[in-house]
Amino acid sequence: MTAAATWDPDGPGVMPLPSGRLVRGRGLGRPLPPGPRPDFGLYLVGKRPPEMPWETLWVRWTDFWLPSSHTAARRALGEAWERAAVERVELACQGGRGRTGTALACLATIDGVPANEAVAYVREHYREGAVEMPWQKHYVRRFPASF
Repeated sequence: MTAAATWDPDGPGVMPLPSGRLVRGRGLGRPLPPGPRPDFGLYLVGKRPPEMPWETLWVRWTDFWLPSSHTAARRALGEAWERAAVERVELACQGGRGRTGTALACLATIDGVPANEAVAYVREHYREGAVEMPWQKHYVRRFPASF
């Protein structure tokens, strides 16, 4: 399987990374989008997310804030990036905007987007208004230098 075959590039919430990897962002508070299911999900919420019929990782991340463990977040984002080369990977928080946008911007930096351009990249390729809070923008600018 190639990266281009993992998600439909025009599917809801699908964001291309410069390497060709495709990742999907979404809000857990919304219905699952039509089409194939993820192979792997990274969930960025304050409480344990519901069980999913695919492999998942959970990063404790309270709404409007930052991950409770920067090390755990970095490790989980690295795994999501690696898996996105050959699997359908989704990242999700409750609304699909702040935490999901922040995580997608961090993923973009792993993929080679300069950290000071990553928020703009996500807003252009995923969702306008993604990465809501000033400290989330700061977190992205420092990622991965903060680890």
